[in-house]
Amino acid sequence: MFNAKKGIKAIILSAAIIVFSLVFTPNYADAATDGLYLGGFPAGFSLSTTRVEVVGLCDVLTSGGMCSPARAAGIKSGDVIDKINGEEVNKSSDINRIIAREYKKYIVDIIRGGNLLSIEVEPVKDLAANGKRLGILVKDSVSGIGTVTYIDKSNNKFASLGHPIADADNKIIEINGGTVFGSLIYDVKKGVRGAPGELKGAFESGSVIGQAKFNCSCGVFGELAENYNCSKLVKIEKASVDKVEIGTAYIYSTVYGNEPESYKISIVKVDKDNKDNRNFVIKIEDKALIEKTGGIVQGMSGSPIVQNGKLIGAVTHVFVNDPTRGYGIAIDKMMEAY
Repeated sequence: MFNAKKGIKAIILSAAIIVFSLVFTPNYADAATDGLYLGGFPAGFSLSTTRVEVVGLCDVLTSGGMCSPARAAGIKSGDVIDKINGEEVNKSSDINRIIAREYKKYIVDIIRGGNLLSIEVEPVKDLAANGKRLGILVKDSVSGIGTVTYIDKSNNKFASLGHPIADADNKIIEINGGTVFGSLIYDVKKGVRGAPGELKGAFESGSVIGQAKFNCSCGVFGELAENYNCSKLVKIEKASVDKVEIGTAYIYSTVYGNEPESYKISIVKVDKDNKDNRNFVIKIEDKALIEKTGGIVQGMSGSPIVQNGKLIGAVTHVFVNDPTRGYGIAIDKMMEAY
């Protein structure tokens, strides 16, 4: 749900944030995976980033009238503010803190289209706010809906998405913390060939799953909230990618409310050494899910994949030219990441 990639054979998108309808008798975890619980429920991600992106330009009320120093200097929407006078800008408040100082000139380093540019900008005094301003609107956070893959209660961890949150250039966004909330799915935009679908959800602000700590190629991981209740979740064992078989498996996902259901799929291909973590090619076989969503849709990223009663991976991407097919990451990769 957070980014798009182009594959060799097909364009794919992130499938991109409790009562179970079980089709297997859960295996209770052994000592190696004690405290591992099956996910499949939706989560709302509100993550702080270490990048400050310009999302608009605005005029500032000055003694000489209205003006935007940033616009006059050539700064554009989509630019990422990297540094001002050599000082790193990691959050929006850094901008006001730096330009409040008395410098003879202000050099703003920006990243645009992968290139680093240095632009001289002269801040102006804002009569309305009684401080200096550049005349820009910025954001330093990302938010969206995805799916929790598993809870590791023994280590107070959770894992989700199965793929990174990335920017428009497909680069992994470094996060600086954030909160992951429970979420309610209230609608689905059905996926069709050439146009991926999407789960639409609302954050439950009073239901905190945990604090996000790490965004990497294997997903978003974090610390479980101290009071998080696992009593309604199902304990499960994991299985290595070496144990995965071509054939029937199930995904656990939520397409309405916050209660996961199981849906039949097929494991079409296994590629345990895939460098992009596309360890499985999967195909949705469940007619009920296809009727509801058209197949895999954005927001389903992280939906756990279960085979023979064991957790083997998570859904990550959908083929745009065939929403019933997509990729999955092996659970080994996710657990090794954090």
